[in-house]
Amino acid sequence: MVAFGTKRAVFLDRDGVIVVPEFREGRSFAPRRLEDFAFYPDADASLRRFKDAGYLLVVVSNQPDVGAGLISTDVLEAMSRRLLARFPIDAIKICTHTRADNCGCRKPRAGLLLEASSELGIDCAASIMVGDRASDIAAGEAAGCRTVFIDRGYSAEPKPSNADHVVNSLAEAATIIVGAATEPEVKTVHQLKIKLFADGADFDGMMAMTKNPLVKGFTTNPTLMRKAGVTDYEAFARKVLAAIPDLPVSFEVFADDFAGMIEQAREIATWGPNVYVKIPVMNTQAAFTGQVVRTLSGEGVALNVTAVMTTDQVRVIADTLAPETPAIVSVFAGRVADTGRDPVPHMRDCLALLASRPQAELLWASPRELLNVFQADEAGCHIITATNDLIAKLALVGKDLTEYSRETVEMFYRDATSAGFNIEIKRPLEEESQEPRHDTIVRSRSGNRRGRVLREPASAAASGPRLQDNSLRRPVLRQ
Repeated sequence: MVAFGTKRAVFLDRDGVIVVPEFREGRSFAPRRLEDFAFYPDADASLRRFKDAGYLLVVVSNQPDVGAGLISTDVLEAMSRRLLARFPIDAIKICTHTRADNCGCRKPRAGLLLEASSELGIDCAASIMVGDRASDIAAGEAAGCRTVFIDRGYSAEPKPSNADHVVNSLAEAATIIVGAATEPEVKTVHQLKIKLFADGADFDGMMAMTKNPLVKGFTTNPTLMRKAGVTDYEAFARKVLAAIPDLPVSFEVFADDFAGMIEQAREIATWGPNVYVKIPVMNTQAAFTGQVVRTLSGEGVALNVTAVMTTDQVRVIADTLAPETPAIVSVFAGRVADTGRDPVPHMRDCLALLASRPQAELLWASPRELLNVFQADEAGCHIITATNDLIAKLALVGKDLTEYSRETVEMFYRDATSAGFNIEIKRPLEEESQEPRHDTIVRSRSGNRRGRVLREPASAAASGPRLQDNSLRRPVLRQ
């Protein structure tokens, strides 16, 4: 095992991993023209995932066509600069020797990887080599790296037998290398045990939610109805129940005296067999409504005791519920969280207090974010309510965070551009000091002039990634 430092790196072959090669007779070949130099569609996101996970990115590539005179150094340099401009690559190491040169840098030997490790302080044992050929895997193994072989299906090329992982794409390699280490495991929506109730009073919105198979019931309240412009409480409720006859729907009493609550509850219960009558845990004078709950539950009325906040309230509610009558206890976990209290252990305590009432279900009310759905499920809650907007966010569950980051940046950029924002740069460009560039004449091993390679001023060398041609042994810095 070779360790020149503590940094982790992903070493990547160029052609067949990042760059689409040319295919002839079951073999892959490096492109020789700039117009043929193209990247795999998953390269951008995959390399971003590696970078976001804290890996250095080092391209290590055999380019014997240069040594064989089939491609010029200028074209090779232009290709490498395209790589550096497109991807967050830290260094490119290239061997332009042919097989006959028997050099130490040409893969399957580990020279390119070891040189980069020495310069960048890389711990090879903590790093990974990703390649599409047996020589890539052998080079990674020789350097002490873990290895990932991308099987592109080359029928005329041997496949390695000793790769740590075999995948079909760079994206799959990224999932193996980065996925488990950087992104916590997320349940899929269909793995959730909790029931999702849509919370709202917009009739069209409620109808839309009936088509969502994830929605198992509905809740509403007078405040939501008022905001939705409902003027006839009973007419609206009966319209909803006619349209939703087979899922539980909760409607709330709005009397403030106990006798009025009981009368309204008995009437609401007649509107449909799927009705749960919502009874507030107290009236506006803070008087506990236990008498109302005990009476109605004893009569077999399915109740949804609402506006519950404390464990003491849950304890006394459990005592007043008839054991054989279905009931929901709605604890406003979102409002609990608004006060700086962690709602998850709070809801676990509430669940334990309802254990003596098997027909009673605990509902996590007033969620503030999609994460609350998973927290409620983990806490053992039976039901969670959610607005239509929150339910729509279920489509984001498991979304790739790196891609989400890119989309966010794109949104900022698009909005700034659309708004016509402009920042006036007051310092004229001509006043900026610039160091002169120098051209280096590159010669082949035979001594013939082979072309020019631009070199950055010394000040750029301290920060920019480096491009290295090991046959020429001349560093070429990023432009």
